[in-house]
Amino acid sequence: MRPVAVVGPSGAGKDTLMAAACAADPRIRAARRVITRPSEAGGEDFDGVTEAVFAARAEAGDFALHWRAHGLGYGIPATELAGGGIVLFNASRAVLGAAAAQFPGLRVVLVTAPPEVLAARLAGRGRESGADQAARLARAGFALPDGLDVAVVQNDASPEVGLARFMAALQPERV
Repeated sequence: MRPVAVVGPSGAGKDTLMAAACAADPRIRAARRVITRPSEAGGEDFDGVTEAVFAARAEAGDFALHWRAHGLGYGIPATELAGGGIVLFNASRAVLGAAAAQFPGLRVVLVTAPPEVLAARLAGRGRESGADQAARLARAGFALPDGLDVAVVQNDASPEVGLARFMAALQPERV
């Protein structure tokens, strides 16, 4: 298994590119996250759980990685990272240090886009209030921890161009 952490600001298109990469190459799969929000909230494919269930699973050691962001709990079940091929997981920059320690040679793909593109995408998905969108945009220009193997994907064009850039970042000589 070659784990790849996919990070980037809200609205950059991480989930879209991950899904497209999985559809384009059977050797690539995405880890399904567990999140403390209702499954009906939309967006990515995830398992929605209550705070109590999330806490119990974290305590039981079910997650390879878990963290809090945007007032929610996020977890990557250990079972999702088992097996072969390239395994993509949508992560927070806050958990990258722990991920790199757990997975030596971890590749990080930073998906990003200009502020106006991020703002339009956040508004278009309609999951957050205007204030929440503004807060997410304010956090968009973040720094990653030092010492990571990072590839940057500018996702500011068509979906096809974004996918081509993302797939290039996953090439064997890059992973």
